[in-house]
Amino acid sequence: MVVTTSQIQGFFDILVDNLYAELVVLQWIRENITEWRSHIIVSRDAAGTKRVISIADRLNVEFALIHKERKKANEVDWMVLVGDVKGRVAILVNYMADTCGTVYHVADKLLSAGATKVYEILTHGILFGPTISRINNAVYEAVVVTSTIPQEDKMKLCFKIQVIDISMIPVEAIRRTHNGESASYLFSHVPL
Repeated sequence: MVVTTSQIQGFFDILVDNLYAELVVLQWIRENITEWRSHIIVSRDAAGTKRVISIADRLNVEFALIHKERKKANEVDWMVLVGDVKGRVAILVNYMADTCGTVYHVADKLLSAGATKVYEILTHGILFGPTISRINNAVYEAVVVTSTIPQEDKMKLCFKIQVIDISMIPVEAIRRTHNGESASYLFSHVPL
């Protein structure tokens, strides 16, 4: 069942907005990845393509995607890279990761296709089960997650995990809504 915003608004009988982390992801890329203008944004699957295209467009860089078929959850049967990552840093952007069951395979696929480094940026890093050992054993430069879920304990076990603080997004959205200002400004105004 797909629930639309208007259905949610009707259920709660108030206006509802999704808060997106795209602006802080863009800022993190600009501030932490050198020469980001020559790199490529990659989607780990077809479902994330729209999100990756949006970020690539805002950065004015190219994008690629990995198409994969699964035998079952967290187990990839096969995958193919659509796009050219040769000689570039590949920046994977994804909504969430739980066990990182495909993390090792995706990073290897990108490196074998010629990527020089691989980063992964997640909105929600659930990261349970064998995740920490998988990230530690994968060839990622960093796995970057937003602060929607506390990561302090995991960061002690894995130096590759970095956190983007998003605490100001809901605070500013609430302030703008309370003052009758546009909250959409938070998601459309990106200084380059």
